[in-house]
Amino acid sequence: MKIEDIGDFDHDPQFDWYYGPVESGEPPIPQFRFVLEEYLEDKNQSEFRTAMLNFRSNGSKAIKAAEEHIFEYYKDITNLIDTEDEEDFPLIKSSRDVWSYLRIGDEVLVSRRPYGDKKIYLSIECGCDWEEEHGLQIVLKEGMTVNKLGPYDGHLTNSDAYDVEEYENIVYKKIT
Repeated sequence: MKIEDIGDFDHDPQFDWYYGPVESGEPPIPQFRFVLEEYLEDKNQSEFRTAMLNFRSNGSKAIKAAEEHIFEYYKDITNLIDTEDEEDFPLIKSSRDVWSYLRIGDEVLVSRRPYGDKKIYLSIECGCDWEEEHGLQIVLKEGMTVNKLGPYDGHLTNSDAYDVEEYENIVYKKIT
């Protein structure tokens, strides 16, 4: 399958996903490929294309702009555990230093939100040295702005994750 201005996608029958070509990105996303979920069944496939083009042109900038939220996530984890007992636990002094302890995933899952606004969201699973079990999930609404980040839970918004409508525009929900 080919999507104009994006490229050829291969079908994975096991998950019924479509995998795009590997693309070079800008830091903090060195390379990536789009993975489409439920694309063929979607009535507005052009919205997938638009979101992917938005991500190509603005994804790295949008993720960099969210570094304060990523740092808040790091600080919450440090408050939850006894870091003195953790030999390899990183000591991150400022938000601009989070990138040294983060590995942005190379697959960008593109899917339509089944609830709420039903827009297209792009989700990236990342590894991070301060939370190896749950990592970090970064979600971009329509490929333009980070609308959710925190431990990986598969949800596309905090509103969906917590089933609280008031969390719709909260990028990072503090861990309590």
